[in-house]
Amino acid sequence: MSVPVGEAVSALSTFTLEDDQPDIQGLAVTLLNGWVATESPIDYDDVQAYQLSLLDDTKSITQLNNLIKEGRDMVAILYTYRSCVKALPQLPESMKQSQTDLYRETYQVLDLEIGRLREIKRWQNTASSKLAADMQRFSRPDRRINGPTVTHMWCMLKLLDVLLQLDHLKNAKASIPNDFSWYKRTFTQVSTEWADSDSMREELDDLQIFLSTRWIILLNLQVELFRVNNVEDILQVLMLFCLESLESDRVLLYSERHVLLRVLPVVVILATSSVKEGDQVFKRIKINRLIRIFRRDPVVPAFPDLHIAPASMLKELSPYFRRFAAQMNQLQLMKLAKEADDITTTQVKEDMYMVIVEGFQLLSEWTGRVWEQCAWKFSRPSKDAQPYDNNTPLTDYEKVVRCNYSIVERKALLELTSYIKGVGTMMEKVDTIVAETIWETVHAQVQDFVQNKLAVMLRTTFKKKKDISRILTNMRTISADWMGNASNEPAAGNKKVKEDTTPVAFRPRPAAPTAAQLHCLQFLIHELVSGGAPKKAGGFFGSSDTDIPSADMKLLENFFNRLAFFPHILDYRATLIHVSDLGFLWFREFYLETSKVIQFPIECSLPWMLADHIIESQDAGLLESVLMPFDVYNDSAEHALRVLKQRFLYDEIEAEVDLCFDQLVYKLSEHMFSYYKSCAASKILDLAFISAVENRDKYNIFPRRYESLFKMRHFKLLGRSIDLSFLLAQRMNKILRENLEFLLERFESQDICHVVELQRLVDILKATHELLSEHLTLDSFTLILSEVMENISLVSFSGRLASQIFQEVQNDLLPNFILCNTTQRFVRSIKSCQRPIRRPAIPHVKSSFMCGSHDLNTAHSAISELYSKFFGLPHMFAILKLLGSRSIPWLVRALLDHLSQKLTSLEGRIDELRGVLPKVISIPAPTLGVTGCLKIYKDQLHWATEYEHKVEVLQNLKEIGSLIFWMSLLDTAMRETETVHFMQVVPWLGVVPGSEAQMQQLLDDDGHSPLVSLFKSASAAVAADPETVNPQSFVTMSKQAEVADILYVNNLQTGSTLDYTLAYLSAILDTVRGKWNSPSKTGLIEITTSREFHRIYSGIQFVFCGEQLDENETNQEQFGDAVAWGGCTVAYLLGQHLRFELLDFSYHVLTVGESEVNPGAHSIPDKISKTYNISAELVRFLESARKARRLNSHVFTMLRARFPHEDKLAALVKQSGTVVHRIKYPSTPSAFDTLPAKGNV
Repeated sequence: MSVPVGEAVSALSTFTLEDDQPDIQGLAVTLLNGWVATESPIDYDDVQAYQLSLLDDTKSITQLNNLIKEGRDMVAILYTYRSCVKALPQLPESMKQSQTDLYRETYQVLDLEIGRLREIKRWQNTASSKLAADMQRFSRPDRRINGPTVTHMWCMLKLLDVLLQLDHLKNAKASIPNDFSWYKRTFTQVSTEWADSDSMREELDDLQIFLSTRWIILLNLQVELFRVNNVEDILQVLMLFCLESLESDRVLLYSERHVLLRVLPVVVILATSSVKEGDQVFKRIKINRLIRIFRRDPVVPAFPDLHIAPASMLKELSPYFRRFAAQMNQLQLMKLAKEADDITTTQVKEDMYMVIVEGFQLLSEWTGRVWEQCAWKFSRPSKDAQPYDNNTPLTDYEKVVRCNYSIVERKALLELTSYIKGVGTMMEKVDTIVAETIWETVHAQVQDFVQNKLAVMLRTTFKKKKDISRILTNMRTISADWMGNASNEPAAGNKKVKEDTTPVAFRPRPAAPTAAQLHCLQFLIHELVSGGAPKKAGGFFGSSDTDIPSADMKLLENFFNRLAFFPHILDYRATLIHVSDLGFLWFREFYLETSKVIQFPIECSLPWMLADHIIESQDAGLLESVLMPFDVYNDSAEHALRVLKQRFLYDEIEAEVDLCFDQLVYKLSEHMFSYYKSCAASKILDLAFISAVENRDKYNIFPRRYESLFKMRHFKLLGRSIDLSFLLAQRMNKILRENLEFLLERFESQDICHVVELQRLVDILKATHELLSEHLTLDSFTLILSEVMENISLVSFSGRLASQIFQEVQNDLLPNFILCNTTQRFVRSIKSCQRPIRRPAIPHVKSSFMCGSHDLNTAHSAISELYSKFFGLPHMFAILKLLGSRSIPWLVRALLDHLSQKLTSLEGRIDELRGVLPKVISIPAPTLGVTGCLKIYKDQLHWATEYEHKVEVLQNLKEIGSLIFWMSLLDTAMRETETVHFMQVVPWLGVVPGSEAQMQQLLDDDGHSPLVSLFKSASAAVAADPETVNPQSFVTMSKQAEVADILYVNNLQTGSTLDYTLAYLSAILDTVRGKWNSPSKTGLIEITTSREFHRIYSGIQFVFCGEQLDENETNQEQFGDAVAWGGCTVAYLLGQHLRFELLDFSYHVLTVGESEVNPGAHSIPDKISKTYNISAELVRFLESARKARRLNSHVFTMLRARFPHEDKLAALVKQSGTVVHRIKYPSTPSAFDTLPAKGNV
């Protein structure tokens, strides 16, 4: 059953294809449907139906569109081009015999890519020819339409934009010439096997010129355009179209607007290729319109990551620079050619001559403008200038120079000075190359005039006036160079001379006319034109009352104007020096006289003002021109000696140059050091910190162009050759030492907590040294550090920094800091308990000596501030990195000596306490309760509570404990550092884990480690090669590898600093072991009558837990946890730790208190106060005792692990009372854990 169409359509309208996907995706038309072209599918075939005579125009548009499409493909090829050389393999030494095969394979790979470049070169030639031919259609007088249509103009502009993009990409892609150089190298190797490769070599030479010449595509286009006349009209039309389109905003798409902005500078350059054409263009188009466009859009996108600056293009593609480079290339290629066409050679030389003339004209105009603006400044001194020194009024010279130039004017004067000196240097370098060309061109122009042009004049004036004929004949006689010594002069008496219009051929020779010949020619032309009366109406050549025809008059005028240039062009070097001379910027004799001073300061000298402006402004575009103002001093010194001939002026200039150059080196070094310091600080800055801040761009350092200054090794100044690179390196070495000295002085004025900041700043300085070492030859940073640390001697181990750290630890850290065992840190105690420390004042902070800039200083200071209030493991890592393996042993030994002194001072106080110790200290029964036990102990321990030097004893124990914990931190840091070193070394040494946690070294078949085997095999292979120059050096290298192997293997297992400290302390305690460690005569533990150290320390700990020694702070705030570290370590090394844990007074009271609350578990003292309503004093005592017990257990556990005792021999008492001697038992973790609790006995 069929469904009606209407119903089917209605049913389809009820369906929906939408889903619930949220609209969070952009318009993906190009991804889903592709790019829809807007080109006409019929190629404008219907235009002829409208009878508008546009058939030829539409055909041209179609051709241009096809070229644009092909060109965009070429642009895509260039933009996506990547270097192939980086992926090519490099053969090892063992496969050198396969070098030929590698060259052949490389050639085949690169030939595909170079083939694309050949296609681009051929396409741009075709496109330039067709675009030029299309533009020339509108320049012929027989054209059918007045001008191109709008569509046609758009096609021209787009094709021109494609050519510009190709040229810009070719200039920007560094990988293209690199690959081509490899291709040409492989071609040289491969082509030796081919029979005929000359044509391919010529093609490669052409391609090399195409790739190496900047903007060659636009230059080829310019050549194609100006093969015929009147092409300027269509260029002006295109320029007007671009301006009107941009000003009226008639462009819809941004891409079309970018096309207009990109091609506008090119059209301007093409339309103003000569001075005459430029004048005609700017009569019709106001230059202010162009300026507004370029100011509004200074940067135009060309590609996603490339841009074009119209102003920079105008500078680089200005007519003179472009033509000069092109003519130089043609001239050099012509000289290299074995057979060159005479006509082409002559044309190239004439073009080169005209470029040189134009260069002299530009230099003359620029230098004249600089002089004119100086005169204008001198005529208008600054009226509102304020004196720089309140006590000294401004001089007239300061008003016209120092105060009269704004920042913008100084920059403009600097740029113009750089242009003058840059163009002058460029022309001076080609002096010897263009000399012969200049002579031949001048000779050819003179001979062409006197042998050809004057011959026509003689034929027309021979029958008229003999005086004119005489003058013309004299001109030919004076300057004609007749070929083969045969004169072509017409016979004076023969009236039937056959008129021959064929130009006379003459031999081009590099023989320029003399000054006398030029002078005579000028005189004769002057006489011929003026007839002795030069003040005729209409001007010199514009007089109408003369017998010379206008055409001949025009020829005479042109040659007369050229004659004025010949003397200056022939004296090439002198003219160049003259037109680029800026020495007048220094002279100030008039103002010296009016101001009645001997000389002005350098701040008033205009050359130094310009150099100082470059340094202080830090303009990246001007840094490379910082030496240009010093060439003004060269000019002024030359003028003083050669022109003014005054030695005193030269002496004044020399004195100022010496001072200014010293200032230049000083300021440049400071700014360079600050810049590279900022770069180093920016790289070292923590990434987590950067990601956390909001304005992270201020920590990025933008590049500056210092590289060219680092390469200046032959700077010419007043006849001297100066190695600027050496002076900068010398100054940098001094700055590095001064910076390091400043950092040490800063650290010496602060406490040891700032050692992390010192280590961070030293790392930044080391990174700065590495960055500078890439450009300068500097002293090694290790040498600089050793000199400043006063650790350069081979027998010097206690450097400046090590001594300072020892003094800080001895005088500040140990007495004034308290240990927090939980955080593993030392923190400063309250001020009332601190020992006063005298330190020097903090030196004045220089930004360049810290991190380079204010923002980076703030960032790094914020990070360093986190470590400035404590001393812990990060500080120990910093100390270890700063001192290194050379000074650490000395520091450890010095601290151990200090430990010995502290133990000696403690010995006397302990002996005093042993003297006042009661004979019997009974242990109260647990049935008395916690209050009764505490009261009984207080009554029996009055000797400890009433001891007047108890604070001193606690202080000594605190310093001993702090030093032991300090050594444990050092041991931790050293072990971590050595572990990293161990993991880096063991693969080369063949070390693997062995049995029972011991290391085992696996050797190769030859009995050596992998490191030695590698060097031996490599040395043997190199020594076996007969082409090796010095095989003995490789044998020596293998022997050095054996020495390194022995050295590293012996250093793999290093000792522990903490273990050594404990062993050293144990050895010191041997002197007092007999007094402090009294064994029982019966072999049993003396519970009530013991006079050993653990009883003394038990009483001290009882006082520490129960009595507040200072009114302002608690004992914990005053002494910290270091007292427990000191007392427990001494007790452990004396072998009394078990008896201490068993018989300690505080432990007994705490055990009774815990047993009263909960017999089965330990409880906190708060339950005691709630249950039995005891005093707060007892609660504080029990809490302190509990913390002390936990801390003591931790210390004893660590000591057992790091310094275990041997198994002890003791006596066993049976239930019958019989004593069984010499029963061996192992050391237990804690005797306290085995004590029975109350209620379980």
